[in-house]
Amino acid sequence: MKSGGIENPAFETPCPGLGQRCHADPARAGAGAAAPPGPGPYPGEGPCGWGPCTPRVLQLCNNSEGYLAAYSLLAIFQGIVVNGLINISISTIEKRYELNSSLTGLISASYDIAFCILSLFVSYFGERGHKPRWLAFSAFMLGVGSLVFSLPHFSSGKYQYGGKIEDTCPTAETTFANATCSASTNSSLHKYLYVFILGQLLLGVGGTPLYTLGTAFIDDSVPKHKASLYIGIGYAMSLLGPAIGYVLGGQLLKVYIDIQIPKSTKMDQDDPRWLGAWWIGFLACFFAVWLLIIPFSCFPRHLPGTAKIQAEKISETHDDGSQVLVQMNNIGQSFKDFPMALLILLRNPVLMSLIIASSSEALVATGFATFLPKFIENQFGKSSSFSATLGGLVLIPAAALGQVISGILVSKCKMDCKGIMKFTIRTYSVALILNMVFLFAKCGNEPFAGVSETYNGTGTLHNLTAPCNANCRCLRSMYYPICGRDEVQYFSPCFAGCASYRFNNMKKTYHNCSCIGKPKRENGLEDFLHEAVAGKCPTQCKFLPVFLTFFFFAVVFTFMATTPTTVAILRCVPDKQRSFALGVQLVFLRLLGTIPGPILFGVAIDSSCTLWDINECETKGACWVYDNERMAYLLMGISAACKIITIIFAFMAVYFYKPPHLTKALPRKTSEKICATHK
Repeated sequence: MKSGGIENPAFETPCPGLGQRCHADPARAGAGAAAPPGPGPYPGEGPCGWGPCTPRVLQLCNNSEGYLAAYSLLAIFQGIVVNGLINISISTIEKRYELNSSLTGLISASYDIAFCILSLFVSYFGERGHKPRWLAFSAFMLGVGSLVFSLPHFSSGKYQYGGKIEDTCPTAETTFANATCSASTNSSLHKYLYVFILGQLLLGVGGTPLYTLGTAFIDDSVPKHKASLYIGIGYAMSLLGPAIGYVLGGQLLKVYIDIQIPKSTKMDQDDPRWLGAWWIGFLACFFAVWLLIIPFSCFPRHLPGTAKIQAEKISETHDDGSQVLVQMNNIGQSFKDFPMALLILLRNPVLMSLIIASSSEALVATGFATFLPKFIENQFGKSSSFSATLGGLVLIPAAALGQVISGILVSKCKMDCKGIMKFTIRTYSVALILNMVFLFAKCGNEPFAGVSETYNGTGTLHNLTAPCNANCRCLRSMYYPICGRDEVQYFSPCFAGCASYRFNNMKKTYHNCSCIGKPKRENGLEDFLHEAVAGKCPTQCKFLPVFLTFFFFAVVFTFMATTPTTVAILRCVPDKQRSFALGVQLVFLRLLGTIPGPILFGVAIDSSCTLWDINECETKGACWVYDNERMAYLLMGISAACKIITIIFAFMAVYFYKPPHLTKALPRKTSEKICATHK
């Protein structure tokens, strides 16, 4: 080892020759490179400020609580933009810029693509850098990404809408608009796809340091028994962001896209042509996130007291020799060490078992986060907006609660690395049992004309067209379900043969419907014999409260393992590689979890479809009606299989883990050699 080999004193055992003492206690020697045990401060410890400008008021925030507050705010805004505003704006962006779902899917995936490419490099080089300034860079890029994502609105001109399409059966004098297949007019709006992708890539660049370097800095700056609590709070705040994003985005979509509705037309939110002001939220977040650059840029490299905190920590690194190898070869100081550093982590069986377990669980979590509203909508007959609200009310609070509870339990019980991994096995097992709610809290399909039953004995199954509506030339792309007085659901007023409508007590009702039969319960009023109301028929299934209760606790126990898993990963790897280990985890988390999760759930849900949207050009579009029981069984099967895989690999992590106390003498000798070199 070269005489000047200690290039990063923050992660090496200090020596008397450097103005600090070697630790003679073998129990401390086991920590090796974990932290300098001497009483002196880290070289990067200092006041909060910018160079010589260190206002006294800023020193009130120069602690772990001040950093956690800034970290939580950045996590909230990242969640608002990436997981809130973008998700709720996708359908509006599709209509405004003439994009199909596969292209908007590419927009959504661009964030994960950027994250996967950069995560390893940012976590590797940022480990020995100034972590708070990396988060200042994160805030800068998140702001730029938000701004770029909103730019298409300002350069695409005013929204041009077409004529309103009526949803009733046209009369003989009415022309059949849009009833034939015609090529769409040439438009350059779809070219804005590349701007949206660029915005997502920039957001991915900004999000990368947050959950690697930002989390590792928390672990550096607080005592070991408090790390899980602080990390749990930070992760819970990241889940608050999407909730705020959905609420904020939903309210902004009630505002007309160009703010002022043209006076030449009467249009409301129920009009199919209505588009909301999706871009306002991104512009507001651009300014808000950039304000966070200020606090992160003034934090020192290490918070005051970090040296003392690290001196009190005892290493729990998995005993496979990697700790000594990293310390002896000073791995992590240059790019040429990158392959060796990556190989050390990939050969760590405990780390890889934890990563695969968390990736399997992430697949289920992202799948349900994407499709739980669709499941509620189709299974229990609720509207899409109400289903989205219910899904958010279940997923967001349950996930946040699980992370905070687990952080408190691990902190109060002062669990060691092996105890933490055993704790995750228990939470995964409870979540698996609660997952069985899909077996009994499911609903059958309500009667649907042309799908599950015929039109009063006419027509055929799986065919929406029958003699009673053959002359209406209805569009299958205009899905607007109505419930007939015969308690049968119809695809649209047109397919029900309804010729007119009116509003009764603010509710839209349809009349003169040729396909709707007599009511099952006679009321004696001739005027209501052929009437329908807008919306799906009320479901007879009463299992929704039971499902939501069980699913809420399943999510709580699932996310109770998230924070402990992160803490276990930070404990089981060499101290110089903690940020890098989180980067490796997040790459696998996306490649094996968050990217394929929605795809796998989407394929499973599509396979339960019984009625597809096929337009006049014979192009298959969205699915309108699903087989509810098949959908429930498929989602339960995927979820249960992934949870079983998670439990198996969590057991493997416990089995492979070897505490470092068996070889504490070896790091001590290494430390003595380093000290002798500097003497």
